[in-house]
Amino acid sequence: MKARLKFAKIQKLLLERNISQNNFAKRTGTTSGYMSQLMSGHRCPSPKLRQKMMEFLKISDYSKIFSTVE
Repeated sequence: MKARLKFAKIQKLLLERNISQNNFAKRTGTTSGYMSQLMSGHRCPSPKLRQKMMEFLKISDYSKIFSTVE
């Protein structure tokens, strides 16, 4: 299953927590360039990266920050 980030939701969560996109990338084990591609919708995060993002943001509801892509 592929999933895309919900950019507006992620951006809002990062702003609320005062976390930059670059810091988010580092804290989830990816590069800032790859994170930029994820945020723009050009790439889909792997299941492992999705899990890291959810854990870092303390999100238990998958659909809050991801949408499923066919």
